[in-house]
Amino acid sequence: MIDTYAGLDDAEIAVAAARAGAEVVRTGYGRRHSRIEKGAGDFATDVDVTAEEAILAVLRAARPEDAVHGEEGGQRGAADAERRWLVDPLCGTLNYAVGSMLVAVNVALTDGPVAVADPFSGEVFFTREGTAWVRGEGGRGGDTPLAPTAATRLVDVNLDPPFPGAPAFRAVDLLAHPRFVEGFRPRVVSSTLALAWVAAGKRAAYVTDGNGLAGSVHFAAGIALCRAAGCVVTGVDGAPAGESGRGLVAAADAETHGALLSMIRRRS
Repeated sequence: MIDTYAGLDDAEIAVAAARAGAEVVRTGYGRRHSRIEKGAGDFATDVDVTAEEAILAVLRAARPEDAVHGEEGGQRGAADAERRWLVDPLCGTLNYAVGSMLVAVNVALTDGPVAVADPFSGEVFFTREGTAWVRGEGGRGGDTPLAPTAATRLVDVNLDPPFPGAPAFRAVDLLAHPRFVEGFRPRVVSSTLALAWVAAGKRAAYVTDGNGLAGSVHFAAGIALCRAAGCVVTGVDGAPAGESGRGLVAAADAETHGALLSMIRRRS
């Protein structure tokens, strides 16, 4: 299996790993799945676990010295390893469990390439040397550079609890802001898929609260993808989105980002 990945760079390894997880997710869609309760209404399914194992198999074969932190399995490999991969095998578990295809598979090398796979469109969004690309199913059509645009005026908003910024900031309040209603239309989707769509020009922006998102298995790949595509990415407070930052506003352009941030700051 090692020979399969011989000579591939980290970007191709990220794509291969994300595709391996996406295949498991796609194959398991529409079936009954066992649930693994995590508490506070959160849960995983057997597909989350199996998809993570498929991703790990690729990473172990291709980069056996690297550490991996998975959403389901936690830290694997040496704690002092020079390189670490962040893996979210099924972003949008609740969507998936109720038969919605709005999910994604995330693989991110810390300070390196990332890949976000859409199991149902077959697309893989990925970064290479500071640039962002999309590759179709089976590589058909080659790789196309991502081109963010706010033309759709669609904004994905994360409405899931907890709400660490409340009462000063709650995403649900943004939806009732008069200027938001005039200029945008809200959508709710898998967080990573939403970020990939911002980078690809399918969404104008994405907004969420939360803490330490840049180093999270849920958000690291999407944030890196948006940055590489040239999106404007900050916290909800306007500060750089870092591991200690607050929330996230990722927008296709500066005008959209500024408009959303001004609405948020009025409450914060």
